[in-house]
Amino acid sequence: MTKPAARSASTVSEAVAVAESARRVAPMKLLVRVVEARGLPAVHLNGSSDPFVKLKLGKRRAKTAVVKRSLAPAWDEEFSFLVGDVAEELVVSVLNEDKYFSNDLLGLVRVPLSQVMETDDLSLGTQWYQLQPKSKKSKKKCRGEVCLHVSLSTRTHVSDESQSVPHPPSDDLASSSDSPIERKTLSTTCSCIDLSAVSSIEPRATHSSFERFPDSILDLPARSSVEEAASEPGPPAADTDATPPNPSSVVEVLSRYFFRKPENAAPTVQHPTASDTDQPVDHRLQEPNASSSEDREIPEKGTVAPESSLDELLKVMESKDQGSEMPVNLPGGVLVDESYVAAPTELNSLLFSPSSDFWPAVAELQGTSGFQIEPWKLDSNESCVQRTLTYTKAASKLVKAVKATEEQKYLKAAANSYAVFSVVSTPDVPCGNCFKVEILYCITPGPHLSSEEQTSHLTVSWRVNFVQSTMIKGMIENGAKQGMAEGYAQFSEVLNQKLKVAELDDANSNKEKILASLHAQKETGWRLIVRFLGNFTFIFSVAIALYVIAHLHLSKPDVTHGLEYFGLDLPDSIGEVVVCAVLILQGQSIVKVTRRFLCAWKQRGSDHGVKAHGDGWLLTVALIEGTGITATGSSDLFDIYVVFTCNAKRKTSSIKFQTSDPKWNEIFEFDAMDDPPSRMDVAIYDSSGQCVIGHTEVNFLKNNLSELTDIWLPLNGKCDQASNPKLHLRIFLNNSRGTEVVMNYLAKMGKEVGKKINLRSTQTNVAFRKLFALPPEEFLIDDFTCHLKRKMPLQGRLFFSPRIVGFYANIFGHKTKFFFLWEDVDDIQVIPATLSIGSPSLMIILRKDRGLEAKHGAKGTDHHGRLKFNFQSFVSFNDAYRIITAIWKIRALSPEQKGEAIEKDEVKELLPEEGGSLFTNVDVKMSEIFSSVLSVDVESLMEMFSGGPLEHKMMQKAGCIDYTATQWELVGCNIQQRQTSYKFDKNLSRYGGEATTTEQKYSLVNQDGWAIEKVMTLQGVLLADYFNLQMKYYMTNIPSKPNTCSMLVLLGIAWLKSNKQQKKVTKTIISNTSNRLKELFAEVEKELTSKNGSLLNAATGPTTA
Repeated sequence: MTKPAARSASTVSEAVAVAESARRVAPMKLLVRVVEARGLPAVHLNGSSDPFVKLKLGKRRAKTAVVKRSLAPAWDEEFSFLVGDVAEELVVSVLNEDKYFSNDLLGLVRVPLSQVMETDDLSLGTQWYQLQPKSKKSKKKCRGEVCLHVSLSTRTHVSDESQSVPHPPSDDLASSSDSPIERKTLSTTCSCIDLSAVSSIEPRATHSSFERFPDSILDLPARSSVEEAASEPGPPAADTDATPPNPSSVVEVLSRYFFRKPENAAPTVQHPTASDTDQPVDHRLQEPNASSSEDREIPEKGTVAPESSLDELLKVMESKDQGSEMPVNLPGGVLVDESYVAAPTELNSLLFSPSSDFWPAVAELQGTSGFQIEPWKLDSNESCVQRTLTYTKAASKLVKAVKATEEQKYLKAAANSYAVFSVVSTPDVPCGNCFKVEILYCITPGPHLSSEEQTSHLTVSWRVNFVQSTMIKGMIENGAKQGMAEGYAQFSEVLNQKLKVAELDDANSNKEKILASLHAQKETGWRLIVRFLGNFTFIFSVAIALYVIAHLHLSKPDVTHGLEYFGLDLPDSIGEVVVCAVLILQGQSIVKVTRRFLCAWKQRGSDHGVKAHGDGWLLTVALIEGTGITATGSSDLFDIYVVFTCNAKRKTSSIKFQTSDPKWNEIFEFDAMDDPPSRMDVAIYDSSGQCVIGHTEVNFLKNNLSELTDIWLPLNGKCDQASNPKLHLRIFLNNSRGTEVVMNYLAKMGKEVGKKINLRSTQTNVAFRKLFALPPEEFLIDDFTCHLKRKMPLQGRLFFSPRIVGFYANIFGHKTKFFFLWEDVDDIQVIPATLSIGSPSLMIILRKDRGLEAKHGAKGTDHHGRLKFNFQSFVSFNDAYRIITAIWKIRALSPEQKGEAIEKDEVKELLPEEGGSLFTNVDVKMSEIFSSVLSVDVESLMEMFSGGPLEHKMMQKAGCIDYTATQWELVGCNIQQRQTSYKFDKNLSRYGGEATTTEQKYSLVNQDGWAIEKVMTLQGVLLADYFNLQMKYYMTNIPSKPNTCSMLVLLGIAWLKSNKQQKKVTKTIISNTSNRLKELFAEVEKELTSKNGSLLNAATGPTTA
């Protein structure tokens, strides 16, 4: 036993020497995990920043994704750097993304590598670092903190990212094979040792790193007799060539871990020996450059994981799960959102089981070749299961066939919920090293079906994660978006062939069954009396009151004593004073109980069981129960009832007395609504104090209808939040008229706007709903191009639907998107045009504390704290304004407010001084060009606009030849329309030309008169395509003067194109038109006066005779 011990000691000395020389060439990785940051300074005017982290180690750089509008961002991203010099330092910079100028530095942290080397486990752990300014002269010292996890790894495995970095050549050291040590335990122990391996390492750090090395080797268990015999020197056996010496000595192990194999070196082959036949040989240890570090650290796990089934691995992962939540959808968009008639485990097995034929079927449909799937395996912490897929994507019109690598990892596998995160790398495409495509598969339990079959819901979302900046970022995103949409359309096609899609109607078909199972217990009047008055306090108080009344009846008046006088009887002893106090307290108790009883008796009814009336959108709410509804800081219980409010309609529940966990089982049906509901407000009242003790809301745009069929809503307000107050509801919303309700809504909108509104195509509505993540019942009414005014004008499109106003812009890949509800709009204002902005702007003001999700699109807030949104530069401001005001009147205003707004708008539009308009462009400035009092009444003057002989005669005298006019047609309530056309003679225009007009007439409200509006388009006239003319005629009878009317004519020029001669042309047109109108109406007055005189003489002639 002495020789082996001496040999082992010499071997250890050689190992230390080898490790000392090997540290100059062995690769070492720095692992950095960027977790989160807090307290970052705000850069933007809206009080937020767009932070991201940039890491630098020597000449190697990396950065995280950008988190929009956050001062406490969370990244949780990991990076690895190949260390070239231990004297280097890691520089972590937190910056704010600026799309137009250079990024703003928020703060930085410097972490020297020597600080990491001095730790025992070569790791600084997870800790917070204070961000420092770039210059010490900076005045702003508080810059926030960043949370990092920094550690070093000295294993020889080099990741794919670090293999591209050149390594120094290894020293050609011969390994000692004279005394082979066939102990696998020693090999395994040495493989777990982390040593420093850089050329510039300090002697102190090297010594401290190697101090623990001999002890770990000398503490090994003694070898068996078989191993000792194998290690004794002796003559070579006859079959030496067939069985080469075992290279598992300490020197060989350290040489394998600390040296790169020279290219011209012969490969080393390890054969199993007699001592190793009991355990499987891990052949991956023979090629350290190709094996992973996890396999070296835990060789047993590397061999077992591929042989384990996916279900077993997921059970191990589920046992480690600590109730983590499902991840949210990725911001790139949702590719698949569908429910299937299959259990979540069955769907998960179909998509991700190694024996499933789903992915090969998808690959065959997409033309993908070389499809290879590695087995699932656990990571080193047994916290997630992962695998790798490799395949060659088929060539497209723009990109040739490329090889892709997809890494799939389970983020959650518990409670029938699965989340798989996939990262696809295509380095062969242009700028392929700059980005990775990330895909998230979420499988959750689906809606309940009447057939009691299990369902599962699959959601697939994606995004493009840019690891490096590139000039063609927008092009890459658009190409990836198109490719993902096409690919996952084929994905859904294959999945629909293998599984049945769960129809939403099946989920709603059990509505009657669910509601029939609810049985409310109505409290009778006697039970209410017993509840309030059947207690000892009340009965005792009543008994005392009766006793006192009997005493007063039997007692006789006593003589006055002391300070008493007639009518005032004071207590004569201490006992009487005590009795009086008791009687007063008992009287207060009786009054309080009686008041509560009368209030409860008055409100004991509810709207439970009241059936809905009409057809349209039917909303049914089942109030099941509540939990934890208690007062904050008090043990008092409430007398609770619930009020539901939706589209200005209220439903009230019954009262549940003195309880924190009320049970209702009541059903409320709202009458049919023409407009689909956006929100339902839920308020909980205390009947004794008539105050709101809790409130919440249901947003029908943010919740799927299948989720609302069984939902628990948390309560806010005066309830004790520590007791987790919430309500249990079952909500059903369905449309009883199908597409008819949509067409009726558009017809009603058309009457409000004054023009027909057509239903958009199915593709357009689907794209609109997908853009803003809206439910399937939402549809698009209209959309307009405009600018959103913030710090800088942002061009985009404004979308209108029955329930929302949405804005979307995409400027060079920078997307801005938000929407708010019509019900949240408090006011709509028109901002007049200015010199810089040639058309009016719209200011939409929301109610206080509403629309906070769209705060990033608001220009600011007013003095009441309401958000303001400014939209300008509409192509057709008049159309946009009319549609906006019409929808707002229908959605947001109460019936009383609607009537007031309509009456106000009518008066405002029809009064001449207001310059209202029915169909002309309100952007045009109207000028008065003619005003006169004519000695004819309005009825006679309207003959000039009837299309009769008088009109043709007067227009011919005015120089208009070939005059034609159509019949007046009714186009709206009290609105008639016609078209006219004529040519100019040479006296009127030396260029000739033609004119086409569209005219509308309507009677004035509260006035005896008419209004006529004209829009005139010119052809064949100089600069005719640059403008059109708009005219308004107002004719009203003068009550004080019979057969007399006032005439007012306004003229405006709508410029379609800019021109240097605008002022000159405008002045000429106004002057010429004013002169011709004076001549025209002078002739009209003369003609009508003579005509009326002839008629009068004809009527009076026979009488005189």
